[in-house]
Amino acid sequence: MADLKTEQLLALLAPIVVIQFGLMVAAILDLEREERRVRGGSKLVWVLVIVFVNVIGPIVYFLAGREEE
Repeated sequence: MADLKTEQLLALLAPIVVIQFGLMVAAILDLEREERRVRGGSKLVWVLVIVFVNVIGPIVYFLAGREEE
């Protein structure tokens, strides 16, 4: 298998980075809302999950972390 050139590697990684950043920003903005309630009651823990668990963290927050009012 041939080695990927830098341009090819960037073309493959750029969409993943954009999606990751978008999910992270959307999750943190949602979490920031004053009326937002979260499972476990600790918004700080959810911020850490969103920021440090990469793509999976924001997805877990949106699927399981929020409590609907």
